[in-house]
Amino acid sequence: MRDIAQQINALAGQYRDYTAENLSRLVKIKSLSGEEGEVMEELQRQMRAAGFDEVRTDGLGNVIGRVGEGSRILAIDGHLDTVDFGVLDNWDFDPLSGEIKDGFVHGRGTVDQEGGVAAFVTSGRILKELGFDRDLTVYFVGSVMEEDCDGLCWKYLVEEEGLRPDFAISTEPTNLNIYRGHRGRMEIAVSFRGVSSHGSAPERGKNAIYMAARAALEIEKLNERLKGDDFLGKGTVTISEIRSGSPSLCAVADFARLHLDRRLTWGETKESAVAEIEAIVRDMDAEVEVLHYEERAYTGLRYGMEKYYPTWKIPEDSQVVQTGIAAFEQLFGKKPLVDKWTFSTNGVTINGYYGIPLIGFGPGNEVMAHAPNEKVPVEHLVKASAFYALYAYLIAK
Repeated sequence: MRDIAQQINALAGQYRDYTAENLSRLVKIKSLSGEEGEVMEELQRQMRAAGFDEVRTDGLGNVIGRVGEGSRILAIDGHLDTVDFGVLDNWDFDPLSGEIKDGFVHGRGTVDQEGGVAAFVTSGRILKELGFDRDLTVYFVGSVMEEDCDGLCWKYLVEEEGLRPDFAISTEPTNLNIYRGHRGRMEIAVSFRGVSSHGSAPERGKNAIYMAARAALEIEKLNERLKGDDFLGKGTVTISEIRSGSPSLCAVADFARLHLDRRLTWGETKESAVAEIEAIVRDMDAEVEVLHYEERAYTGLRYGMEKYYPTWKIPEDSQVVQTGIAAFEQLFGKKPLVDKWTFSTNGVTINGYYGIPLIGFGPGNEVMAHAPNEKVPVEHLVKASAFYALYAYLIAK
């Protein structure tokens, strides 16, 4: 296996420019959630040029490339939708430039997370060149709509396409560390019903904003007492939006609504999080609900799920983590850092809902995700492409 690791390292280095240029082509195509059609066409072209055994697109628009035809399945996932640019004055370069300069590929999506996709295209090419013949099928999945709804793409893949791998790798940015979990999250709305009256006589009405304000102060206190986990850290809750309504600006508000961003640590559930908020508003005329996402993919299909994204973590002594550690050590001659993401990924469905063993390994530092001046080291792309290829050999044993 040491010989395979050396060959893989050599090929990954040989394809250094190839990988960077493939990423540059992806970055130059703007691909917001639900608008990924053109970038998916480019990914299909790259997979076919790399010699993948099969390339297809599912009904939601995910692109699935296959290498091998073994009895067990490894899936390597990377989403190609990105967030928007934000304030362009905060950028020192064109977010769609895809410029390769000073050892980096520059532009929106280089880190979050088209860099991982470009790297796994090269991994597929390496596997084909080495004549990969293990009892393993590797599916390389370019997924959609993750930025709008984590894991929706994998809900479709598992439930509609019947793709349920035995193992998986997320190529979200990990700074070339091995990640084995992250906190879950959910989106909760709290709606308050008041009674309007003329603003000159507020005592005749019931002000929904005042109810929301009292609840908001209690939610702030709730955040301080939420429990923690030694690995994943503390659960959190914050109010990210407040809306209100009244018959006029000269009237008591008869409606208010809080939008909550709830991050869930180990042991916290949808039910426990909802119960905490219901306890706060118990004596108010209020309704607590977990929100639902449903939008149209670029294929025209409408698809959705509840905005509950479960917490997940994988034991460090599990096969998937230990295989990652072995691949890292054989390729790079040192021990990896095993850690976690601060943000949420498609892991919420891959492992959180379906229990598929999963690790994260991706190029780029997650601090660059959604930030201006996003860029990824080309060296990270090289190492990631080597890692995915060797992992396939090792997990197939």
